[in-house]
Amino acid sequence: MNQSSENSPLPGNPVPSFFNWLYAFWKFSRPHTIIGTSLSVLSLYLIAIAISKNAINQVSTYSLLPVFGAWIACLCGNVYIVGLNQLEDVEIDKINKPHLPLASGEFSQQTGQLIVAFTGILALIVAWLTGPFLLGMVAISLAIGTAYSLPPIRLKQFPVWAALCIFSVRGTIVNLGLYLHYNWSLQQSQTIEPVVWVLTLFILVFTFAIAIFKDIPDIEGDRLYNITTFTIKLGPQAVFNLALWVITTCYLGIILVGVLRLASVNAIFLIIAHLGLLVWLWLRSLTVDLQDKSAIAQFYQFIWKLFFIEYLIFPIACLLA
Repeated sequence: MNQSSENSPLPGNPVPSFFNWLYAFWKFSRPHTIIGTSLSVLSLYLIAIAISKNAINQVSTYSLLPVFGAWIACLCGNVYIVGLNQLEDVEIDKINKPHLPLASGEFSQQTGQLIVAFTGILALIVAWLTGPFLLGMVAISLAIGTAYSLPPIRLKQFPVWAALCIFSVRGTIVNLGLYLHYNWSLQQSQTIEPVVWVLTLFILVFTFAIAIFKDIPDIEGDRLYNITTFTIKLGPQAVFNLALWVITTCYLGIILVGVLRLASVNAIFLIIAHLGLLVWLWLRSLTVDLQDKSAIAQFYQFIWKLFFIEYLIFPIACLLA
C-alpha cells in the first residue's frame, strides 16, 4: 500500500448519522468474529462452572465481573486485530470486500487508525485490571494479530504462517487462556481438564479449515496484490475439499471421544449432536457452486455457524454430564 493512501482519507460519502456510523463500525468489527469471540468467552465460563465441584454455589455467589471483563477485553482485541488487517488491506478489499467501511469510503483511514489504537489500548487495560491470565492471553493475541497484518513482518503473505496465526489464536490461546482466567477467578486449581483439551484441539483443527477456506472468494484481489494463499497455490476446488475433510475429521474425532468416554461430558448428547452436524455439513456442501462467489461466501458463513454451534454444544455436554 503506498504512502499517499495511508495518510489521506479515502473518497466516498461520509457517514451521515450516528446510526449509520454504528452500522459502519459493526461491519468494521467483522460481526462473525465478534459472535465467535462472545460465544467462546461465555462457553469457557460455563465449562469452568460445570467442572467445578460446587457448580450451583459458584453460579449463585460468584461475581460475573471476570466474565464481563474478559468479554470487553476480548471484543476490543478482536476489533483491533480485524481493524488493523483492514487498514493494511484497503486496496485489496476494494476488490475482495468492497462493502467494508474503509474500502467503501464510509470510514477514512484516520478514523480506522483511531478505532484500532483505542480498542487495542482498551483491551490491554481491561485485561490488566481483570486478571493476569487474561492479560497474558490478550497481549499474546494482539502481538500475533499485529504480526499477521503489519509490515514488515506481515505473516498473511505466507499461507502456512497465516493459517498458523489464525488457528493458534482462535484454537489454543483463547480457549486455554480463558479457562485459566476463570479458574483463577474461581480460586480453583490451574489444572486444565481433559474436556478443555478436547475442545481446544477441536477448535484448533476446525479453525485451520476456516483459515484456508476464507481465501477462496478472495482469490482475485489476493492474486493481483501478490498475496500467496493455499487457494492460489492449490486451486479453489482442492482447498474446498481440504476444508471439508478437515471439518469432517473434527466431527469424527469428537464422536470417537464420546464413544470412548475420554472426557467428562454427556457422551450420548455429544455423539448425536456431531453426527447431525456432520450430515448437515455434507448435504450443504453439495449445493455449493465454486464458480459463484456469493455461494462460496454463503458456505463460508455456514462454516462459521458450525463454529458457533460448537461453543454451545460443549458447555451443554459438560452441564449434562
